[in-house]
Amino acid sequence: MRTPMTRLVSRTVVIDQSDIDTDQIIPARFLTTTQREGLGQHCFADWRYQRDGSPNPEFVLNQSDSAGAAILVAGANFGCGSSREHAPWALLDAGIRAVLAPSIADIFRNNALKNGLLALPVDEALHQRLVERAGRAVEIDLVQQRIVLDDGTVALFELEPFLRRCLMEGSDDFDFLLARLPAIANFEGERAWTP
Repeated sequence: MRTPMTRLVSRTVVIDQSDIDTDQIIPARFLTTTQREGLGQHCFADWRYQRDGSPNPEFVLNQSDSAGAAILVAGANFGCGSSREHAPWALLDAGIRAVLAPSIADIFRNNALKNGLLALPVDEALHQRLVERAGRAVEIDLVQQRIVLDDGTVALFELEPFLRRCLMEGSDDFDFLLARLPAIANFEGERAWTP
């Protein structure tokens, strides 16, 4: 089970660049594991670290103001490129719980939502306000399906009910099915074929 998310309040970290692909989120050379833990150190590795392996002080995630920020504001077409679950795993392991962008690649968004990372497309006006207010607190309320900025700006969003439920419960497709095993066994038992 994952950490349930009904309400997320966090400062934002902004990488306002379009077309950030999954290879930039987690370079292919780090796809040698199926373990989720530890991938956060490789999140944005080619931007985050210099050639000698030291942190790049210019990269926003290495700056002290970004410490603890759980909401990433990104540019359009975030998560494009190849399909890899490692990308949302790396973001989650790096402490990011939600991504807000003008558009999010479909495959990445599906992988993100199914792995507990809230990936929400926002309109251009809200995106611009988020960029201008980088580092400010934002509230994402899954119960009321709204985003609230620290200046009182409110934006509503819709999330597919099953995915929303899974995020709020900290579950996934398998947890949903496992919780229903007794009912499934009962259903199958009532309809068992006997010769």
